[in-house]
Amino acid sequence: MGLAMLAVPTLLVSFDMFVLLLALPHMTTELGLSSTDQLWIVDIYGFMVAGFLITMGTLGDRIGRRKLLLIGAAAFGVASVVAAYSTSAGMLIAARAVLGVAGATLGPSSLSLISNMFRDDKERGVAIGIWAACFSVGAIVGPIIGGVMLQHFWWGSVFLLGVPAMVVLLAGGRAFLPEYRNEGAGRVDLASVALSLAAILPFIWGVKELAKHGWGAAPVISVVAGLVIGYLFLRRQRVLAHPLMDLSLFKSRIFNSTLTSMLLVSAVTGTSILFITGYYQSVAGMDPLTAGLGLLPGMTGGIISVLVAPHLAGRFKTSHLIAGGLLITSAGLLVLTQVSATAGPVGLMIGFALCSLGGGPLLTLGTGLVVGFVPPEKAGTASSLTQVANEFGYAIGIATLGTIGTLVYRTQIADTLPAGLPAQGAAAAGESVAGATAVAGSLPEQIGSALLGVAREAFTNGLHVVAAVGGILLIGVAIMNAIVLKDLPSPGQSQPPAPPEAPEEAAPTPEPVAAREG
Repeated sequence: MGLAMLAVPTLLVSFDMFVLLLALPHMTTELGLSSTDQLWIVDIYGFMVAGFLITMGTLGDRIGRRKLLLIGAAAFGVASVVAAYSTSAGMLIAARAVLGVAGATLGPSSLSLISNMFRDDKERGVAIGIWAACFSVGAIVGPIIGGVMLQHFWWGSVFLLGVPAMVVLLAGGRAFLPEYRNEGAGRVDLASVALSLAAILPFIWGVKELAKHGWGAAPVISVVAGLVIGYLFLRRQRVLAHPLMDLSLFKSRIFNSTLTSMLLVSAVTGTSILFITGYYQSVAGMDPLTAGLGLLPGMTGGIISVLVAPHLAGRFKTSHLIAGGLLITSAGLLVLTQVSATAGPVGLMIGFALCSLGGGPLLTLGTGLVVGFVPPEKAGTASSLTQVANEFGYAIGIATLGTIGTLVYRTQIADTLPAGLPAQGAAAAGESVAGATAVAGSLPEQIGSALLGVAREAFTNGLHVVAAVGGILLIGVAIMNAIVLKDLPSPGQSQPPAPPEAPEEAAPTPEPVAAREG
């Protein structure tokens, strides 16, 4: 019952991400949103989640993970109602910001509670698999339910989907969830909170702007400022008696390699999904709903993978499962490199399904390694770091791999634009395949068809490069995991709480906090 309570917020956070995109056109019409308003409504949630993850993970260790989860659930429910009945862009943006802050409490709190409730490695792996599967279930069911709601009710109704679930969590949380806190954690250092926000928010914003608009002074300065402030944040953590982030966790190769793997896999798969959905709509000509349905085989494969991986862990070594899964993901990416601009979406569906199928072991077993590796009083911090790695990975992937794919498109189409194309149309087509598709509809049939042909070919070649680079990168990540995790026994075997490593890399034991920091 406790695990069911923890699955609720996970499912609802995933719901919220996907139904918003469906409701955005309706909001724009009803509230008269500008393009800037739309960007803030979509992006502010992710900014707030990323900015507050570290703070909320550590805060849960201090005040109690169940308490923070219930506070976050209450805030999420209230903000959802405010968002549903917003009467202006400013009101909706503010509600979305509160939803982001509340959402930052839900993931670390629920994951750290799982790590405390299920101390057996195999049971914890199964629980994390169910928890992770809820993200994919929400991604599948959310757009369907959201579409039905939008067909029969006003746009704000999609925000109300989460309210009953949060009421259930508030009602049952105290009955079925135990409380955990670190009694010796000390007070939260507000200066560290401010520094973490001042580091993460400019960095994420700058990276996204670079990915959208290319090089510019403002986003570059923002990224550099984020890195500098991040350095100051880390320096402060080294001298605090009760740091916001315990840097001693990073002394372990296992801890570091697992977080690095999550970051890199998130970078590769997140960017690949962006190009896959672009192919569906701009190359294969699918409408948004059909394109969403085209992702279902991959999402289903992801659900199967995260649920099956913990059971396989009793028969195979952790290193073999994680490395093997990453090789399957690499194979899926290499399948994407063989898709042509005229072949249709079937090859992409197969490739994406393989990518998702291979990701389950790292998501479940890797997450279990990170949160099970640390002593119970640090579980909230470790849980937040896994999600920070995913957030940073996605942003960095879009800024690097996404930029490479876009550069391939722009370079190729500049050399292949059909003759007779107006200058304004050529500029729009040179920016993106979506721009080329819009321009082609206003041109004579012969020129429009020629433009679509070269634009789709250029975009597909960009997809090939992104998939090839990502596939090669993940082969390297698979090799790294096979080496670093080779001495770990399978979760089904009896083992001490911390994996055996060299003394300088051993996991911190659950001794009194003052003694450990001293």
